[in-house]
Amino acid sequence: MPDTVLTHASLHPTTARRHRRRPQGPGEQTRVREILSYLAAALPPGTSAAARLLALQCALRVDIRMHVRLPHGVLRSLRLNAVQDPWRELERARWLRSIPATAVNEVVAELLDAALLGQVPARPDRMRAADWALRAGSSPTAGATGPLPRLASAYLAAHADPQTGSGVSELDQMARACGVPPAELPALLDQLAETGLLRSWQACPDSGDLYWTLAHGRGIRDTSRQHDPATPDSADEGGARP
Repeated sequence: MPDTVLTHASLHPTTARRHRRRPQGPGEQTRVREILSYLAAALPPGTSAAARLLALQCALRVDIRMHVRLPHGVLRSLRLNAVQDPWRELERARWLRSIPATAVNEVVAELLDAALLGQVPARPDRMRAADWALRAGSSPTAGATGPLPRLASAYLAAHADPQTGSGVSELDQMARACGVPPAELPALLDQLAETGLLRSWQACPDSGDLYWTLAHGRGIRDTSRQHDPATPDSADEGGARP
């Protein structure tokens, strides 16, 4: 009888590691979009943009024990390294509680919403999505923008076609995700246009829809292989505001 050859056992370790690190499930953009939707429902309506921006990173980085470790470098990227109120705000909302850190360069917390476990993919996917959200929330004039423009930028990028930069969403949906009244969105969108994040935007009062196009080069590439439905070609039509 010929010897049985176990071909799968001869895989090179490096090949096996690459195989294990292959993205699983939704891509970064889709994952950020899902977490933003989850936070819009899970957090109290009055939750500030700073707290929502922090919660987005926490939700994307949480482990199976519901613990999250946020390096100070991430907080500096969010411009939240010197801000304590977002942590206290999320504690008051009973969404997380701070726990002692084992390193001086990080903040550790335990997330308290068990429903979040259903939103959590494998760790490599989660970390890629967290990095994607950081890049999506940045701007050419990041030092001049606060938590609300950063959160709105991440929302718009998460709901835009990565190739064309065009997107569509309901005004009320974006307002809930950003924690602002719908009446305040026009001023916010104008601010994003001034800082070079938006090329154009248009709100349709009759339908309640918001159309926008990100500035050239602002589309954030999703490194996973996925297909996102194209947004309507009418995103730039109808007298979109610059």
